[in-house]
Amino acid sequence: MVTAAEISEYDTEELERQVGETRRELFNLRFQLATGQLDDVSRISHVRKDVARMLTELRNREIAEAEGMALDELPAHKAAARRRDEDEALGRDSSTASERRAAARAAEAEAAEAEGAEAEAVEAEAAGDGDDDAGDDAVAEDDAVAEEKD
Repeated sequence: MVTAAEISEYDTEELERQVGETRRELFNLRFQLATGQLDDVSRISHVRKDVARMLTELRNREIAEAEGMALDELPAHKAAARRRDEDEALGRDSSTASERRAAARAAEAEAAEAEGAEAEAVEAEAAGDGDDDAGDDAVAEDDAVAEEKD
């Protein structure tokens, strides 16, 4: 569920794209409901409200543009700017929930990739594909130096 504050932070093009995606999601949810595949029926009302919030924000922007107001002069944008300033002053994380989820997914993907590379290295070492000759050369040099001293 998207909050009004998060919606006000989107630029107009991003907001229009989000409306399209959310409407597609609503269509899919209605289709799942009709076919009996929908588990969480309350999701439909949440998505409908998200669409309404987005359309309200778009309409507010249209009105502000017609009246010659800047986007920062809209009441919702003033409140969002005030909250951002307060968060910065208090040192709070100002990222949105979707940004935090995306960062968590990226971190999980990196961790999985690192584990995969580590597993490959262990398998290669177990198979004897490692460079064991370098260690043998160092031992041979130490033996040669020891013989020269004798």
